[in-house]
Amino acid sequence: MSGKLLKSGLIVSAMTLISRVLGLIRDVVVANFVGAGATADVFFFANRIPNFLRRLFAEGAFSQAFVPVLSEVKAQHGDDAVRELIAKVAGTLGVIVTLVTLFGVIASPLLTMLFMTGWFIEWLNDGPDAQKFELASLMLKITFPYLWFISLVALSGAVLNTYNRFAVAAFTPVFLNIAIIGAAWYLAPQLNEPAMALAWGVFIGGLVQLLFQLPFLAKAGLLVLPKWGWRDPNVTKIRTLMLPALFGVSVSQINLLFDTVIASFLLTGAVSWLYYSDRLIEFPLGLFGIAIATVILPNLSRHHASASGAKFRHTLDWAIRFVAMFGLPAMAALMVLAQPIIMLLFMRGEFSQQDVMMVSYSLIAYATGLLSFMLIKVLAPGFYARQDIKTPVRIGIIAMVANMGLNLLLAPWLSYVGLALATALSASLNAYLLYRGLVLAGVFSFSKSSWVFLLKIALASSVMAAGLYWLSPPFAAWLLLDFWAQASRLGLLCVLGIVSYFVMLWLLGVRLSHFRVQTIAESN
Repeated sequence: MSGKLLKSGLIVSAMTLISRVLGLIRDVVVANFVGAGATADVFFFANRIPNFLRRLFAEGAFSQAFVPVLSEVKAQHGDDAVRELIAKVAGTLGVIVTLVTLFGVIASPLLTMLFMTGWFIEWLNDGPDAQKFELASLMLKITFPYLWFISLVALSGAVLNTYNRFAVAAFTPVFLNIAIIGAAWYLAPQLNEPAMALAWGVFIGGLVQLLFQLPFLAKAGLLVLPKWGWRDPNVTKIRTLMLPALFGVSVSQINLLFDTVIASFLLTGAVSWLYYSDRLIEFPLGLFGIAIATVILPNLSRHHASASGAKFRHTLDWAIRFVAMFGLPAMAALMVLAQPIIMLLFMRGEFSQQDVMMVSYSLIAYATGLLSFMLIKVLAPGFYARQDIKTPVRIGIIAMVANMGLNLLLAPWLSYVGLALATALSASLNAYLLYRGLVLAGVFSFSKSSWVFLLKIALASSVMAAGLYWLSPPFAAWLLLDFWAQASRLGLLCVLGIVSYFVMLWLLGVRLSHFRVQTIAESN
C-alpha cells in the first residue's frame, strides 16, 4: 500500500511543484507590478478572500467531508450510486454557492468593512488611505465569483482523487497562476487602474480551472447532470460533516485572515509583507503537506470503512515521517536564507530593499510553524476519514482563541511580525492537540522508532542550517551582487544544503530506500 501511496504522492508533488513554481513567477510579476504599497495591499486583500475559500473548499472542509462519504458509497454500492451522489451533491452545492456568490458580489462593501475595518475607518474620516476601501470593494466584486468556480472544481477534483486520478486535480491550480500572469502582462496596460487586471485574472483563472476538469470527469463516466438532493441521506451526512469542518480543518487559514484584519490597522505595507511571506511558506506546504494529505485521505477512508486499523495507523505514520523529512529542513533553510530568497525573487520594479527586510522578518516568524502547518494537513484526515468532526472542531476553537490572544499580546510589541509569530505558535498548538486526540482515541500513536527518526531529522536539519548560516554572506554583500550572481550563489547554497542534509541523514543511519521498504513491510 505504501508503495502506491509513495507513487501517488510523488505524482501529486510533481504536479504541485509545477503549480507552485508558476505561483512564484506570478508573485514575482505582481511584486514588480504593484510592489508592497497601498495598491498591493488592496489586491492582496481581494485575493485573500477567494484564496481563503479555495483552501476551505478545495483543500479543506468540503473534501474532508465529501471524500469519506464518496469512498464509502463507492465501496458498498458501486459506480451507479457514486454517479447519483455526485449529481445530488453538485446540484445542492451549486445552488448554495450561487446564492453565497451573489451575496458576496452585492455586499462587497460590507465584507470589506468587516474584514478591513481600518480602511473603512480611514474612508469614513476621509483619511489619506480612504481610496483603499473603495478600490477593495470594487475588486472584491470581481474576485468573489472565484468561490463559485472553485467549489465545483473541488467537487470534481475530489471525485477524481477518489478514483486515484490525482494528477488532474493537482495540476489544475496552474491555470489560476497563468491567468493572473497573463492579465498582468496583457490586460493591465489597457485599464485606467492597472491593478484591476489582477482581479480579472483571478476570475478568469477560476473559470479555466473548471473547464479543464470537466473532460476528465466525462472520460471517467462521472460527468452527470446536477439535481437537487438536500434531503438525500448521503448529502445530509456530507453537509452534517462539512459545516463544523468549515471551522475545524481551516483554523490556520482563518488565523491568516484574522491577521489581515489586524494588519489593516497597522502601517501601509503590512498586508503585503504578510502576503509575500505567506506565499513563500505555501511553496513547501503545498509541495509536501497538502500533496500528501490529498493522497492519504481516500486511503484512510478506505481503511476505516474496511476496519483495517493497522493499515490506518501505518498510513498516518508514513505521512508524518514523509512531511517531517522534508518539512524540517525546508523550515530551517527558509529561516536562514530568508533575505537572499526574497531579494532574488521580488526586489525589482516597485519592490524595494526595505520591503525585502520587512518581508524577511515575517517569513522567519511564519517559518517557525511550517512543520506544524504540514502536520495539521496530515493529522486532520485521521479524524475526517473516521467521520469524527467534533474533536478537530473543539481543537480548532482552542487554537483560534490562542491565536487571538497571542495576536493581542504580540502585535503591540512586534507589529505585523507578531501576527505571523502568533499564527505559527497557534498552529503548533493545533498540531499537538490533533496528535493527542488521535492518541486518546486509540487509533494512532508514534512508535519509539518514529521518535528516533524525527530526532535524526531534526539533528540533520540543524547541521544543515548551521552550515548555510556560516556560508551565506551578510545582507550588504548580497546587495552588491547582480541578479545572476545572486541566483548562482543562492543556488549553490541550496545544493550544498541539500547534500549536507542527506549526507548527515546517511551518517545517522537513515536510508531513503530503507524508509520506503520498511513502511511497505509494516503496511502489508
